Amino acid sequence: MKKQAEKEKFENREYFDNEFIFSMLEQLCDALVGTFPRNLEVVVHDLSQPQKSIRYIAGDVTHRKVGGPVTDMVVKALHQEGREIHDRHNYKTNTKDGRVLKSTTSFIRDPKGEVVAAFCINFDMTDYLNATHAIEIFASTASLFNGQGKVETFASSITETIEALFEQAVAKVGKQPASMSTDEKIELVKELEISGVFQIKGAVDQVALFMGVSKYTVYNYLKKIRMEQDINRF
Repeated sequence: MKKQAEKEKFENREYFDNEFIFSMLEQLCDALVGTFPRNLEVVVHDLSQPQKSIRYIAGDVTHRKVGGPVTDMVVKALHQEGREIHDRHNYKTNTKDGRVLKSTTSFIRDPKGEVVAAFCINFDMTDYLNATHAIEIFASTASLFNGQGKVETFASSITETIEALFEQAVAKVGKQPASMSTDEKIELVKELEISGVFQIKGAVDQVALFMGVSKYTVYNYLKKIRMEQDINRF
């Protein structure tokens, strides 16, 4: 009788409670990072505690720790979409030091349909993008535009236009910003100056974010480049 009562109690309770959900997510984190140990980070956020939402983290890409806060993207998504929030797959992000990531965020619900957790995957693509640039040197052909390689991007916002010009400049330098030396970063800013990107309001802030440096560093690079240009005119 006692065993039967315990069995019925077990079957009737909400087995998929939050602790069970978090336990399963943590196990998935370890499985993913164990399979792809390099350049991968998987994070579990407890959305009931936004100021210290990181409950578990496997791998190290963004250098965050357990007890860290929720991201701005998650905050905005929860505020704007509420219970209708949808997952984000394979989107681009940048670290503070200029590395390029592709990320996925899945929002996890309890049996009542309430969003209780965020399961986030961050993959550092920097090394692979550098390799791609190196291969393109051998694989590329002359463009139809007199070898200038002109490409037009139909952006839906000025930020996308800045990003497109930034990526074109990065391709010319041949490395991702996080792997560049100071001279290569100056060369990157020089390519951006030639493209006219700094004529766009707010471009310096965006470029600094993409490069993983402060806007004052970008201004210093620009000052150096423009001084050299002035000297060469004489």
